[in-house]
Amino acid sequence: MKITITGSLGNVAKPLTQQLVGEGHTVTVISSNESRRQDIESLGAIPAIGSITDVNFLTEAFTGADAVFVMTPPAISENNIVENTINAGKNYAEALKTTKVKRAVMLSSVGAESPVENGPIKGLHHIEKLYHEVENTAFTFLRAGYFYTNFFNDIPLIQNAGIIGGNYPENTEIPLVHPADIAKAAAEELVKNENSNTIRYIVGDNRKASDFAKVLGASIAKPELPWVEFSDEDSLNGMLQAGLPKDMAELYTEMGRGMRTGVVQKDFIEHGASVTGNIKLEDFAKEFARGF
Repeated sequence: MKITITGSLGNVAKPLTQQLVGEGHTVTVISSNESRRQDIESLGAIPAIGSITDVNFLTEAFTGADAVFVMTPPAISENNIVENTINAGKNYAEALKTTKVKRAVMLSSVGAESPVENGPIKGLHHIEKLYHEVENTAFTFLRAGYFYTNFFNDIPLIQNAGIIGGNYPENTEIPLVHPADIAKAAAEELVKNENSNTIRYIVGDNRKASDFAKVLGASIAKPELPWVEFSDEDSLNGMLQAGLPKDMAELYTEMGRGMRTGVVQKDFIEHGASVTGNIKLEDFAKEFARGF
């Protein structure tokens, strides 16, 4: 098959590219970074260098593809993040309509059924709705859990304050996933012969916040590492002091509030979705310790 991958060589796109090339598919990888050209070629894939804001470029990159993996960057800009994320989805949708690609897999998120109280995920909610209007393409909406790799952002807090935390209590259960498990699921979905839109959840573990502290703390010889629940205000101010742009910090604070109220986890629970990923929190803890 001819498959086009968006997401450059990020945490999901790189292992996805490696798997698909290994299976014998002809893979084109879209990147906005010219310096990625050689890295993409070294994986046995074809580089397509350009911007996802350019519909003509996307149309050219999608032309002739049997399937496309569409994902929007988690922080496509410092301001107007949700709006710009939705605009990227509109560009993908237009290119798919023009090229009549028969199969697409969208990297979405647990919580994407809600238009509110889920922070940056609300952009994915609107993009899912856009893709339902693309008549000639069968989509899998791959709703992923909270990325384990986000915990690397907590390293400065652990090192400087000796705590880990968020604006939700320690008994909050959060669906988690590793990018490698997402890549494996995406590869399976891209080669399916589907004629209708489907939702697939990809979650590797479903754990309480207290386990984040216990398991990750043990991996770095800090077995007493506490989980601290912050207020929304303290969570926001902490991210601003850490240098996050205001729009991004506000969205992440809202997502934490959505985890606290259950809005983010609601659709995963109500669909009775299974934990199908292979990588558990304890497995990721080894990776976390190496990065600490």
